[in-house]
Amino acid sequence: MKENVINKLSRVSTGPGVYIMKDTDGRVIYVGKAGNLRKRLSSYFSRNDRKDAKTGALIKKITAFDTIITGTEKEAFILESNLIKRYRPRYNVILKDDKRYPSLRLDVNSPYPNLTIVRKIKKDDCLYFGPYSSAHAVRETLKVINKTFKLRKCKTREPQRRDRPCLNYQMNTCLSPCCLRVNPSDYHEIVNEVVLFLKGKTPDLIRKMKSEMVAVAEIRDYEKAAELRDRVFALEKTLEKQVVVVSDLKDRDVFAVAATSPYSTIMMLTVRNGYLRGSRNFNFNETMATKAELMESFIKQYYEKLHFIPQEILVSVPLESTSMLEDFLRNIKEQKVSIRCPQRGEKNRLVKMAIQNAKTSLDDWIASNMTEQDLLKRLQKRLNLKKFPRRIECFDNSNLSGKIPVAGMVTFENAKPEKSSYRKFNIKSVTEPDDYACMSEVLNRRFEKGEGSAPFPDLLMVDGGKGQLNISASVIKDLNLNAAFDIIAIAKKDERRGETRDKIYQPGRSNPINFGKDQDLLLFLQRIRDESHRFAISFHRRKRTIASMRSFLDTIPGIAGKRKETLLKHFGGIQKIRAASLKELSELPGMNTKVAESVLRTFKDAQE
Repeated sequence: MKENVINKLSRVSTGPGVYIMKDTDGRVIYVGKAGNLRKRLSSYFSRNDRKDAKTGALIKKITAFDTIITGTEKEAFILESNLIKRYRPRYNVILKDDKRYPSLRLDVNSPYPNLTIVRKIKKDDCLYFGPYSSAHAVRETLKVINKTFKLRKCKTREPQRRDRPCLNYQMNTCLSPCCLRVNPSDYHEIVNEVVLFLKGKTPDLIRKMKSEMVAVAEIRDYEKAAELRDRVFALEKTLEKQVVVVSDLKDRDVFAVAATSPYSTIMMLTVRNGYLRGSRNFNFNETMATKAELMESFIKQYYEKLHFIPQEILVSVPLESTSMLEDFLRNIKEQKVSIRCPQRGEKNRLVKMAIQNAKTSLDDWIASNMTEQDLLKRLQKRLNLKKFPRRIECFDNSNLSGKIPVAGMVTFENAKPEKSSYRKFNIKSVTEPDDYACMSEVLNRRFEKGEGSAPFPDLLMVDGGKGQLNISASVIKDLNLNAAFDIIAIAKKDERRGETRDKIYQPGRSNPINFGKDQDLLLFLQRIRDESHRFAISFHRRKRTIASMRSFLDTIPGIAGKRKETLLKHFGGIQKIRAASLKELSELPGMNTKVAESVLRTFKDAQE
């Protein structure tokens, strides 16, 4: 143990505050809070309190710590959250951006709202439902709604005027406000029913529909009664698939944590109106947090992202700062929120269900990680790599006869895509078709800052043969990064020469690597190459589309400079600009009716 850490412990305050732990490079690796700073910090450095070897190994990385004394534990609670956002320490629980999970968005302020699938929740006075556990789950929900309720199905913000109703109207699944007169109040009655359904209040909705069915039958509107009957049957069929887990029919979220160092999993069960609506698991690797700290930090970050907050949250472990976390959630929801760790009854049974699911999910994750770790160990041995290839970066170029050259970089960490680390490059210095020059520019830009370019890959891979490999090795040598990582190149098989497999080249070898029985290693590298190819190609296609859009917009009188940028930014594509109304175009910043008419006229002439 570092002497300066031990000596400093005796001088630490016994009051509330936040502690910041650092490694040998001065990087913040963990931030925590405590009601008694000295007691909490002493527990980290006391051998008797260490429960496992892995946590002890993490503690050994701490070479210094700082403390910030606060007036109250609540101030420490808030400060800890702010410091975690600022430093994003490696061994804290960091909940990644949840935008990849789909939600349903309903703009209730529109005269004729429609449901759209979104992956980012915003503060825009719209209703959001979700996020759902998968794209399949949200599409299945949307399919039920589309069959049962007559909301418009078009994806535009407002209904676009049409000469005749679409097929959805003919199938009696849409009121067709795009070309028929529909009373907005009647439409919003349907919207309210959809909201009840999405909030899990299907039994209430069924009772409401049955009352309406009886009422319209009494006035002999049998066609309307039959329509309501069919909708009730559809909703009851949906309800049969749902499981009642608590008898009080309330909304609540249930969280359970399972941990086996260094892995931790939090399982979330979503209960709406007493029905189990779905589950999601969140995995974390290498954290100094206890189960209670992990749970508290997770809940704080999860609901901070504007997710629906139920009135009651159940947890599998007692939290240290329950009252402060309840206040924190109440400020977001603007209603009372209760956090409970039940010990008996229905709620305890629900928590036990979450714990069992968390343990199963953790076991599956560990088994998957062990398989991936084994694959990477065998790859290191087969390629004789200096480092364990935890992080692999792969580069690929894309152009069309030398025009609009771009490049893409994909990153795989622990054998899985790490999409937040993907990078796109617009080639700036190459004007002729020259893949070697493009690769040289991209690698120089990626690593030109030396240590400032970290994190470095453990293995750098380029798409191409020996030529690309030699260029890459030359660039890395000029940047004095030879010792930082290994380099390989992957080349496609040449069927004319009778080759049956892709080839992997390394510097200093004339022949490709022979993988022998380890063909799964080659397939893994091919998967990385294919992902880099897909990423670079899709980026190039978007660039080409934008270029073609710009060239077409340049032919429209009155459209140039800022107006062109406004159209591209607002609509994002030629088809959407073509489908826009005169009012939508003229109301954009910098536009007017005359210029909008010019845009529509040009599109009409182009079609003819």
